[in-house]
Amino acid sequence: MTEYTQASWTDEDGDRYEPLLSEKASKTVDIEDSPLPDDLTRDSLELPAPAEPELARHYTRLSQMNYGVESGPFPLGSCTMKYNPSFTEDIAALPAAAVHPDRPDRTVQGTLGLSHRLQDYLGRIGGMDAVTLQPPAGAAGEFTGIQIAKAYHQHNDDDRSEVVIPDSAHGTNFATAAMAGYDVVELPSGEDGRVDIEALEAAVSDETAALMLTNPNTLGLFERDIEHVADIVHDAGGLLYYDGANLNALLGRARPGDMGFDVMHYNVHKTFATPHGGGGPGAGPVGVTEELAPFLPDPHVRQSDGGYEYYSPDHSIGKVHGYYGNWPVLVKAFAYITRLGDSGLADASAKAVLNANYLAQQIPYEVPFGPFHHEFVASAAPQDAADVAKGMLDHGVHPPTTKWPEIVDEALMTEPTEGESQRSLDQLAAAFEAVHGESDGTLAASPTRTAAGRIDQVSAARNPRLSWQALGSDD
Repeated sequence: MTEYTQASWTDEDGDRYEPLLSEKASKTVDIEDSPLPDDLTRDSLELPAPAEPELARHYTRLSQMNYGVESGPFPLGSCTMKYNPSFTEDIAALPAAAVHPDRPDRTVQGTLGLSHRLQDYLGRIGGMDAVTLQPPAGAAGEFTGIQIAKAYHQHNDDDRSEVVIPDSAHGTNFATAAMAGYDVVELPSGEDGRVDIEALEAAVSDETAALMLTNPNTLGLFERDIEHVADIVHDAGGLLYYDGANLNALLGRARPGDMGFDVMHYNVHKTFATPHGGGGPGAGPVGVTEELAPFLPDPHVRQSDGGYEYYSPDHSIGKVHGYYGNWPVLVKAFAYITRLGDSGLADASAKAVLNANYLAQQIPYEVPFGPFHHEFVASAAPQDAADVAKGMLDHGVHPPTTKWPEIVDEALMTEPTEGESQRSLDQLAAAFEAVHGESDGTLAASPTRTAAGRIDQVSAARNPRLSWQALGSDD
């Protein structure tokens, strides 16, 4: 098996370590008189002072010690960690894209025109009548969508208190519903991994504001009874909310709006290849049906006699983000969509489905459901899924999502995305095969060939060290 070995820099004791810039070279800078109070200033400051070659090499080495979508496959299930094509970065960096958000509408007609076209593209892709570009992330899109649903019910003097969510749903769904003030009704999955119709009928009532659903679901399974699900929710007076996490599987082939969904959010970082992770920037546009359009956030873009303009929908829920959304991220999504076009988007979904099913057939672990769309969930049992993940790092690939969804024992949630070649998928399969044959002791010590060894994840979460000064503290 061909493996990629991660770069590792060591000190004289053999420890994996890249010195701080200040440890390489530093200089003392005197602080001149300042208008600030004396207790807020100092007389001098120690600053890093590397030569340019050392500076360049330092950051190059750090990048080589990292693993990202430019290094190799990144099959984190549900996250859709697809490769981000560099041409979108070039377009977002064009001088014409650098527009100050306070400029009058008449002076930014190009910006408004692109936003209007993106709203239209996303609406057609999702089968929605109107789209807002404001939410700055997928979770923010979820919250915006549920707030729109809540405003709709309140406008109709319909006070509802519950949101129904499948047990396999993303954790953000539960958090979104709770933050919006709703009680969560958890819906158990059926034996086939899909929505249990009888359980759904028992769960909905005149208190149901919405059912939050992902289709395909987190097991990669398409909800075959989706139209019946929509009828059940609508007959109870509720709305059907689409979590766009898995829209990558449907591009150009099926639309949530046609399935009966009333409101949805789009994860442009998952579906349209804008950067993912690192805390942002992100974007989570929200699409709605015509009857929910009056409740979209303020402002919204529309076409007018003089071109394009911002306006406030009649019953807007108000602002959900400063200014008009994360503009550069939206530009990248627009560039990706227009570059691929209808046929390219449909081809992307076809390859996403093909790659997931191909890889599922190659690995030695049990895969309890199928066939799949863009992702699948295998069971690592009797091995520990977390140990399997650490072991895969030693074979030059990033591991899948682990331990979730909980309806699969020791879950390995895997999504190769459409961007991976057969050679890349075979590399992933070989890593699964190698780890499957390793002893528990070997896996418990993994990873040993990466720039950083195994960390205490519990301690790291409970006692985070958020500055370099904390590295020298034993507290």
